[in-house]
Amino acid sequence: MNYAQQPEGRERSGSVADFVGRRRELKELREDIARTGLDTLSGRKAKAPRARVLLVAGRPGSGRTALAEAFVREVAEQYPDGLVKVRLTEPDGEPVATEWAVRTLLEGLGEVTPPGACEDDLSAALREALAGRRAILLVDDAANPHQVDALLPDNPDCLVVVTAEGPLTGIPDVRPCTLGGLDPTSAVGLLARLIGDTRITVDPRAAEALAEECGGLPAALALAGGWLAAHPKAAVADLAKQLHDMPPGTTGPLGRAFRLVYESLPQPARRTLHLLPLAPAGYLDSHTASALAGCSVAAAQSTLEDFAALGLVRHARDGLFLLPGCLAPFLQALLETKERPAEVQLARARMLERTVRLLTSCRAMTDADEDDDELRERLDGTPRALRFPDRRSAAVWLDTRLPALTSAARLAVADGGLDTLARRLVSALVRALAGHRGTEAAAPELYGLHRLVLDVAERRGLHRERAAALLNLADLDARTGRTEEALARYRAALGAGKAANDPYATGRAMESVGGAYQELADWPRASDWFGRALAHALARGERSDEARLYGRLGNVHTYAGRYGEALRSWRAAAAGYRRLADVPGQAKALSEMARVQEYAGRPEESLHTCREAIELARRAGDQRLQAALQVRLADTLDRLGDPAAARLHRSAADRLLGDDPAACEIRSVSD
Repeated sequence: MNYAQQPEGRERSGSVADFVGRRRELKELREDIARTGLDTLSGRKAKAPRARVLLVAGRPGSGRTALAEAFVREVAEQYPDGLVKVRLTEPDGEPVATEWAVRTLLEGLGEVTPPGACEDDLSAALREALAGRRAILLVDDAANPHQVDALLPDNPDCLVVVTAEGPLTGIPDVRPCTLGGLDPTSAVGLLARLIGDTRITVDPRAAEALAEECGGLPAALALAGGWLAAHPKAAVADLAKQLHDMPPGTTGPLGRAFRLVYESLPQPARRTLHLLPLAPAGYLDSHTASALAGCSVAAAQSTLEDFAALGLVRHARDGLFLLPGCLAPFLQALLETKERPAEVQLARARMLERTVRLLTSCRAMTDADEDDDELRERLDGTPRALRFPDRRSAAVWLDTRLPALTSAARLAVADGGLDTLARRLVSALVRALAGHRGTEAAAPELYGLHRLVLDVAERRGLHRERAAALLNLADLDARTGRTEEALARYRAALGAGKAANDPYATGRAMESVGGAYQELADWPRASDWFGRALAHALARGERSDEARLYGRLGNVHTYAGRYGEALRSWRAAAAGYRRLADVPGQAKALSEMARVQEYAGRPEESLHTCREAIELARRAGDQRLQAALQVRLADTLDRLGDPAAARLHRSAADRLLGDDPAACEIRSVSD
């Protein structure tokens, strides 16, 4: 079964291995699968069956996510097309964007997600992807029913398991399973797993009393068990009494257990704990904790391991730890009351600076196959702790940290007070993604990052950065067929480039506006804008731009049927490439000239130009261009009534192409 390793829910009461009890709830959930299909209000058959929706509801710390995960493992064999999951609430309690949630599920299903697609298009793509599958969607920590509704497939063969704090009114056919605390036997069993059987056996009534003080909440029991494990000489009864005697103002069983553990920490560990809510997406590793606390990486790793043993954080994967969402309100309160704003801002800046350096090191490893001396020079001055041993380890780090890295970029931009660091972070993340994944594969992530750059640039009045972000976004829009949106952004980029007095951005925007009009088949506007871009390049003496733009003008004139103007443009392009000593460029320009001459009814001139282009292609070593030109030459000779010469040129094309998979396309170029 496929398992999408997406960021897990913010509310977890321990690892999957620590799951105990809840047999009755698991049985009810299994039975509810068969009963799904009836409208929960009327008891009648639902009019348009959608995916089965089961809800596990419970307050923070009740173990709702652990129960949902245990349940989907039990029924996994009934859904052979896999499990994908997504979390709908950020660690700070803010709902995640529906667009991000749908994209996460699509990526988990192995589907390509076009960059910049709107929420409706993504939801339609998700429903289409799930139309013929028997799959499970685990939707963790839903904040409201509208979030869930956008994710539901129109396929009754799929199962959707949702966790939330309360009911999901408005979604038909939801089967709720509401959790309270664990039963006494299961609660004591969880304590025994955490501290061993001896202290439980010595005083079983004390263990039951402790479970009662914890309200049967798995998260509170995990904290109490962690405290007892760290104090092997302490009696279970003493801990139960301490919890019972706490001031009534302490928030519930979970709040009392958290306070007990917090007050047992040494002062340096307390301060580290205060700063953990700053971790992007609730994910922590030794580098993040080290930067936040201003301590060594080794000391941070040791502190995180201690926190995990106490139930304050939990192990995720690949060296990552996750803040339990149920503890987020307590941790946030400590951050706000115990740390000065200036210290919080400094800690956040240290974390972002560390992230930038790690991303720079990660990007450098994409060139690890080059000479080692060059790589060492690029990483000169980077501490050994921030270096990666090889390209693979750097790529794994980037993949596993990507949710936290993108969250860090969003938070840095939203902060508003760290714009310089935010720009550096986004830039480093863009380079690392492009280096390891390639621009095409990373396009969905890059689209979001370019939008962040645009936000900062507009807020700060940075015209050059605004122009660059708009150009990048427009390019991605154009690649995915949103030509009108691309055109609007190219025009905005032109204004920003002029405001920044940036000739490169201005010329690039002019050419791109022309390209958008060409895509829309608006030949007059396309030629006008290419002409403006050409005049701009001529004024700056940019010879390579001149040659390319003459070629683009030639293309537009050809499409518009203005063959005389097209020939003049292609002739100028060929001359430009000749001055640049660009033999392949000159060969391609002459190839296009030959095509236009043929369209214009001048076959003899076309033959002459085509032969000249073939010789240049031969000198450039471009066999595919040679073959295409040989085929074009053969077609012209056929029309001139010389089939024997045409056969000779087609044979030459066949010899050049051999087993090239593009051979069929080239051979049929004139069909």
